[in-house]
Amino acid sequence: MILYNYGCACGNRFEAFVANMSAPNPSCPECGGETNRMPARVNFGGQADPGPSRDELPRSWRGVGNGDRETIRHFQRVTERREKLEEKYPELAGDRRPVLAHEGIFEKRPLRAGDDIATAVKEAAAAAKAVPEGEPK
Repeated sequence: MILYNYGCACGNRFEAFVANMSAPNPSCPECGGETNRMPARVNFGGQADPGPSRDELPRSWRGVGNGDRETIRHFQRVTERREKLEEKYPELAGDRRPVLAHEGIFEKRPLRAGDDIATAVKEAAAAAKAVPEGEPK
């Protein structure tokens, strides 16, 4: 059995198995019309997607839809895939230091273990004041 791509005049494209190269083309499953063998689609220059980094994953109860089970399961699977990828390619791991604070003034720039706390508070407070009124902080 050989798998070929077929196209119909009605615009339907589909794949079908045939017994051999000289077997007649199957009829269209949508309209029953005549079909023509189409070249297979080839992808060039594809790009692998490593998924979101650790910094882009939700860090709070609100970030996971207030504890929505499906959202939590989704991000758990995403995190597990990312961890496997980081084991294979350590350069993707980024900053692995524990996050000490991630809400309030540290929402945009989390406080991590080892950061100078006084400097981090000063920078985060200044950044929070720089946001114009009426826009979300």
